[in-house]
Amino acid sequence: MRMKYLCTLLIITLSLVTHGQSIIGQWETFDDKTKEKKGRIEIYETNNLYFAKIVKSYISDENTVCQSCEGAKKDKPIIGLVIIENLKKDGDEYNSGTILDPENGKTYKCYLELIDKNKLKVRGYLGFSLFGRTQYWSRTE
Repeated sequence: MRMKYLCTLLIITLSLVTHGQSIIGQWETFDDKTKEKKGRIEIYETNNLYFAKIVKSYISDENTVCQSCEGAKKDKPIIGLVIIENLKKDGDEYNSGTILDPENGKTYKCYLELIDKNKLKVRGYLGFSLFGRTQYWSRTE
């Protein structure tokens, strides 16, 4: 009986700790194939919506522009480029927004989920979440 009570208390404590954490801050991204660092992204909140911009690139110089982007983002500098827009917090997930892949200029639906305080699941997809790509970003100190 005592062990059951202890396990229940531990589960409740862990869920409260994870639930109270925020995605706001800076995150490192990695290449899917080589696992090398690609960039540093800053996630921020404005009017209860979440956005993210590139603050550092490890694969291109600071003067690189988004040649593949369309519309207002075409030929804008990669550094400072907003790549995630209009995410809404929905329980433990952040969804209903979009993510831009500056390498191909395409925009996808996306959702984010905080796996733990230093690991963020980032999923971009077309149509249904089933058809997409997932990356894991690491929080920077």
